[in-house]
Amino acid sequence: HERMMHCRVLDGGVLKSKSHVNLPGVRVNLPAITQKDRRDILFGIEHDVDYIALSFVREASDIHRLKDILGDKVGKIKIIAKIEDQEGVSNINQIISEVDGVMVARGDLGIEIPIHTVPTVQRRIVRSCCEQGKRVIVATHLLESMISNPIPTRAEVTDVANAVYEEVDAVMLSGETTVGKYPLRCIDQLVNIAENVEKHPGLRFANKLNTDSDKQKLSLAAVELAKSLGVRCIVVITRRGVMAELVCNCRPVYSDIYAFTNVSQARRTMMMGRGVRPFRISFSQDPEKTLQTAFNVLKEREGFQSEEKVVVISDVLAGSGKIDAIQIRHLP
Repeated sequence: HERMMHCRVLDGGVLKSKSHVNLPGVRVNLPAITQKDRRDILFGIEHDVDYIALSFVREASDIHRLKDILGDKVGKIKIIAKIEDQEGVSNINQIISEVDGVMVARGDLGIEIPIHTVPTVQRRIVRSCCEQGKRVIVATHLLESMISNPIPTRAEVTDVANAVYEEVDAVMLSGETTVGKYPLRCIDQLVNIAENVEKHPGLRFANKLNTDSDKQKLSLAAVELAKSLGVRCIVVITRRGVMAELVCNCRPVYSDIYAFTNVSQARRTMMMGRGVRPFRISFSQDPEKTLQTAFNVLKEREGFQSEEKVVVISDVLAGSGKIDAIQIRHLP
């Protein structure tokens, strides 16, 4: 029958319903976006989602098709490309240039490419994202044993730690929290591992960050200033979150990024950035009043003290113009 395929089992195991089929090394001539995908995307647009992650992205044209569906929502709804096969890996630089972020989806990736190459492929993708200033997520098989066990293996802890050393923006669980017995313990373990590793400098792929734009140069200057002053806080005043993303691209080591916006969606999307702590506040026509509101949040909610020194970078409207500025300030 033309709709049936006969297979021979080489390594037995449990075959679950609705599992997809992997054909390593074979270019599958299937559309990047199916009709069901299209319906799901339109549902997401209707309900104002912040991110859409497209599976099995093989080339930049797959992202172009998604952007055609998003229309005027491009830029407002962020796009994440899930890299899950060799073709996506081969075209990674072109894909990165078209998206807001990349997910290293190691589950399918470890089937589609030789499993022993997954660590080097992960590092290559993370490096490319850091150099191009794009968000990057490492996902799947992080704490897989905790689906059924209350503590992770030492190898899993080391794996998570390595992703944090690579200075990724996020690590993402899958089966551990969807079908696992210990979802909350998994989160606690991830937080503990990440917070411990983040006390130490990472691999600094961002040292080769593309700084062609003036705003990226300004953001790098703010990070370098904060480092030289030894301050633990970079305050970012931004409406759409762009300036916070640019500061995040520089991967400050010893300073956290406290980003303030008056737009709820911007606050949500900024949560993806490494080291970014976003807040929504009311903006005043007077930039100084806006800054004082941000300073009050730092003191009342984040434990900062009066007279503590901070670096401020902003890209907000002032009067009829827009001002990009860096300041050294003391909290009132």
